[in-house]
Amino acid sequence: MPRIAIVTDSVACIPPDLVKKYNIFVAPVQIVWDRVTYRDGIDMSVQDFYKRLRTSKTLPTTTSAIQGEYIQIFEGLRGKVDNVVVITLTGDLGGSYTSACNARDLIPGLSVEVIDSRTAMMAQGFVALEAAKVAARGASIEEVVNAAQTMLPKVHILWTLDTLEYLRRGGRVSLPQAVLASWLKVKPIISIVDGKVAFQERTRTRPKALERLLDLLAERTAGAGTLHVAVMHGDAAEDAVKLREQVIARLKPVELLASEITPVIGTHTGPGTLGFSFYCE
Repeated sequence: MPRIAIVTDSVACIPPDLVKKYNIFVAPVQIVWDRVTYRDGIDMSVQDFYKRLRTSKTLPTTTSAIQGEYIQIFEGLRGKVDNVVVITLTGDLGGSYTSACNARDLIPGLSVEVIDSRTAMMAQGFVALEAAKVAARGASIEEVVNAAQTMLPKVHILWTLDTLEYLRRGGRVSLPQAVLASWLKVKPIISIVDGKVAFQERTRTRPKALERLLDLLAERTAGAGTLHVAVMHGDAAEDAVKLREQVIARLKPVELLASEITPVIGTHTGPGTLGFSFYCE
């Protein structure tokens, strides 16, 4: 184990093989469904979650009460590492940052740095991965924190939803927007700007939305340097494969990851979600 441990929450959607490769510790955010609490990625598989979501008459809710999960991780690391760096979901969309800070204050004898990523999903994941790679090389705590903070303005995220209904039920958009989107069959393109969900564009069909996603990725990375991309999907594996092939053919990234959108995010975005997290060196 490196002298510095990297911790993040399950919203980061980091592929499991990379979590294992870089020894990243993941605090599971919780969802509540029909009065039963599930730990994201532990008590219910991604496949089972979306299968149930497509047919259920009730919807899950998410909870930010993961202070205990952080405490458990920190307790396990105390005495084994010199420092811990935590990369959390943007504080504007959940309580992971506050939970990590509270947990830090309850564990004496362990140096913990908590960083609000100001983003989510694999954009957050890329920050955690960079910190883990630097830590694995034996870097100092200052170098690891600097690597993470340097990544914050570089990472971006774009995705499209098959429906706004799940965002509406979760309180992320107003009822009139959801009704209008359903009537016009709008497929919105969404990002996270300064830590908050932001609507970028609206397209009329899913094929147009996917085409525009790729165009936006090309436009926003043109001439910016070597490209790293994660293709993210929520129960849309076939479309994700096609999108990966188009990214390779058109943009030739130096890194291309596949990331499944976990239940805690899928609760709000619903099945059929597709998008990119990306950065340029």
